[in-house]
Amino acid sequence: MVRSATILDATTRRIVLALDADPRATVGGLAESLRLARGTVQSRIAQLFDGRTLRPQSVTVPPEALGYSIRAIVTAEVDQDRFDEAMVALREIPTIIECVATSGQNDLLCQVVARDTDDLYAVGQRILRCPGIRRTATSIVLKELITYRTTPLLEQ
Repeated sequence: MVRSATILDATTRRIVLALDADPRATVGGLAESLRLARGTVQSRIAQLFDGRTLRPQSVTVPPEALGYSIRAIVTAEVDQDRFDEAMVALREIPTIIECVATSGQNDLLCQVVARDTDDLYAVGQRILRCPGIRRTATSIVLKELITYRTTPLLEQ
């Protein structure tokens, strides 16, 4: 099930685009550059955070800057009777940076990071030992071709 989010209107999209361009912009600076009332900018930004429309991370740090040079995609099949138990255990693995439920042959797709191939093997084994995980498959990311992005969506 896709998480329900507030649909952003044109004014809020302009504010988000401006923040993407300059995350340290002040409310006053945004209001001036966008030719909006300061109160409008302030209330729209507050709504974005209060409504949990923005991702919870305030700063995106690339894993490479933290010593994690390898990124991989791990798919997993889960015993549905133990799904909740599996998720509790997976949340305890800090090198899983994203996990989504999928349709099709696999139940989960996890994006993981590791310091080297030995570390990646250990992460994979830790995932496999989680209660309810039946089997996994790991694919190493060779190159990021399109980074996570929403700017093109905001510009529509």
